[in-house]
Amino acid sequence: MGVQSPSLQSSLFTLFILSFSLSLSAACEMGFYKPVAGNGLCGKCPHHSHSETRAALSCPCDSNYYRAADDPPAAPCSRPPSAPVNVISSVNGTSVNLEWDRPQDTGGRSDLKYSVLCQKCSGEGGPCGDCASSPGGAGGGKAGGGASASVGGMVERLGTAAVRFVPRQTGLTEPWVTVLNLVAHTNYSFRLLAMNAVTHLSNEPSTYALVNITTNQAAPSEVMEIRQQNTSQNSVILLWHEPNQPNGVILEYDIKYYEKENEAHSYSTLKSKNTSARVSGLKPGTKYIFQVRARTSAGCGDFSQNVEIQTGKAAPLRYNTMTIIWICMALVSGLVTFLAIFICRKRQGYTLPHYPSLLHCGYSKAFQDSDEEKMHYQNGHVSFPDARFYIDPHTYEDPCQAVHEFAREIEASRIKIEKIIGSGEFGEVCYGRMRLPGKRDIPVALKTLKAGYTEKQKRDFLAEASIMAQFDHPNVIRLEGVVTQSKPAMIITEYMENGSLDSFLRRHDGQFTVIQLVGLLRGIAAGMTYLSDLGYIHRDLAARNILVNSNLVCKVSDFGLSRVLEDDPDAAYTTSVSFHIEGGKIPIRWTAPEAIAFRKFSSSSDVWSYGVVMWEVTSYGERPYWNLTNRDVIKSVEEGYRLPAPMGCPGPLHTLMLDCWQKDRNERPRFCQIVTVLDKLIRNPENLKSMDTLCSLNSPPLMERAIPDFSSCNSVNDWLDTIKMSRYKDHFAAGGYQTLGHVISMNQG
Repeated sequence: MGVQSPSLQSSLFTLFILSFSLSLSAACEMGFYKPVAGNGLCGKCPHHSHSETRAALSCPCDSNYYRAADDPPAAPCSRPPSAPVNVISSVNGTSVNLEWDRPQDTGGRSDLKYSVLCQKCSGEGGPCGDCASSPGGAGGGKAGGGASASVGGMVERLGTAAVRFVPRQTGLTEPWVTVLNLVAHTNYSFRLLAMNAVTHLSNEPSTYALVNITTNQAAPSEVMEIRQQNTSQNSVILLWHEPNQPNGVILEYDIKYYEKENEAHSYSTLKSKNTSARVSGLKPGTKYIFQVRARTSAGCGDFSQNVEIQTGKAAPLRYNTMTIIWICMALVSGLVTFLAIFICRKRQGYTLPHYPSLLHCGYSKAFQDSDEEKMHYQNGHVSFPDARFYIDPHTYEDPCQAVHEFAREIEASRIKIEKIIGSGEFGEVCYGRMRLPGKRDIPVALKTLKAGYTEKQKRDFLAEASIMAQFDHPNVIRLEGVVTQSKPAMIITEYMENGSLDSFLRRHDGQFTVIQLVGLLRGIAAGMTYLSDLGYIHRDLAARNILVNSNLVCKVSDFGLSRVLEDDPDAAYTTSVSFHIEGGKIPIRWTAPEAIAFRKFSSSSDVWSYGVVMWEVTSYGERPYWNLTNRDVIKSVEEGYRLPAPMGCPGPLHTLMLDCWQKDRNERPRFCQIVTVLDKLIRNPENLKSMDTLCSLNSPPLMERAIPDFSSCNSVNDWLDTIKMSRYKDHFAAGGYQTLGHVISMNQG
């Protein structure tokens, strides 16, 4: 090919430049765009956008995709994220921790934020309303309905509720939140929404993750509105209202008071069963500060705000000097007479018992808060608490009468049995759903009475339902109702998702912190405190008879062995861990020595069993005493052997176990005291150190021995037996002290 001439080369270059210029000024094809007309290059439309005509200046977003206001035209279009996933809830009293993972679809953006919607529901299957509404409030909004703008409105309304969200309720950048100040024993529903900068542009309903929880037991809220009804020189009558959130049955109120000018030195406390109290023994013309708090089985609430009251001034002295001298002589004469009588009786070997010990019936200083060390009692009288006792259904001639008196009858058509989950003493145990009029389906557990039952089996079956129906506590299994009008007969209880505690622990061996294990034990002890306060003896407390729900709340169950076995020689506990003794069967490894040997079942024998449950929990469901035979267990325990601390078990917990296993049942703690100890360990987790560290400390024992419980004393002789002074029965009888009232008046002289 010949060499081109310079004129031809120039022409070709000019033609190339002209073509390039024409391409720059040409209109963009579909799928491309130029922000401004001119000689700029056409750009391809960003992801999830398009241009439907030539010469497009921008690329609109595809359907359901959006650009935020501050996104540049070249930014890809994005959409709202999907719902958060893998939500985990952890309930602690009246608070809940919620954690979740990022949505699987972030919408193509990185500016994720989260919001939490809270609804409070009135009972199982009841209506739900905003947490800011009254319990069971109407409405509550349709979940996830409408645009995200309406969701934002709901969040704004919820922001006015007393419920607290930490760190905040909306605009969360981290996938967790803690919700505080919920109501105890209440169902809540939380909706977790993920949002980004284009969420508010979408007209589609926002997706959310839903989690339902039930709060646990909690201390009452603060007592409000304390006022004085009457004031004299030496006394004040106070009135107040029950807390806005009692969170259970108020057992009593604590009234703390002290002189305003002597605050740093000492104060006194007074207890009252009612919302009023008379505080006596005050100084005339003195300013006092009063505070009141409420107590339930879950513990004490906060003290109220200070209330200042001044007593009346003392009246001027009206007696002359001679009258005062005569009064003093009379007092001295009376004192000399009293001392002479006391010395005379002392020489005869008679000692006046210490009356304050009677006043402090069942009260152990080791479990007393520091602000309760000084107690005042009204007019020298002892008032024993009003207690409700459960009624033994075996006292009824007709078992159906007992079950219908305590439990509600459910129509069989309301029950849908879905699967068999186990077998019990009387028949199969099933999982099912129950629907009551006007309520949604709820999961339930069903104990059935197998065909061909004997009259005795039917009686025992219905008796268990009659017993359960009398209990109402968050740590005791709840009876929903019974089916007796059709076959098979059924006992319907709440469904516990995690099953029995021993199996649950074995499935999750080593997966819990010590504090979580202490929390499980605390719930069991709280349930047993409630039962023992009702005068109920379980007789078969073991991890296999504790059920665990989805919130890791432990509930005492299985009341089949709670009958008086010594009066029923045909009773049999059919599990392989029991041991045949005198016609009945007893779970030897969990039973106190006096119950095995003499059938002496009591709340104290339940405490022994609770100590074994503690060992089961801290060993993650190991078999107590391992492979020892039942006979070897009885012999070893009688000789003083006690189970050693499981591996990793903190010293304080094993110390508490050993206290529960005291041979003398009067030396064992009461369940209410066990709850107090566990609460202190939960509040001060630094005490739960390793075994080696604790063994090296010369600290005082975790528990001091409790003063005996005098609530069962019906006579002077009973009282003397309890305080181990039986040898003085004849002296008291000779002195004319025939009733407890006479004993009380003895120290009032």
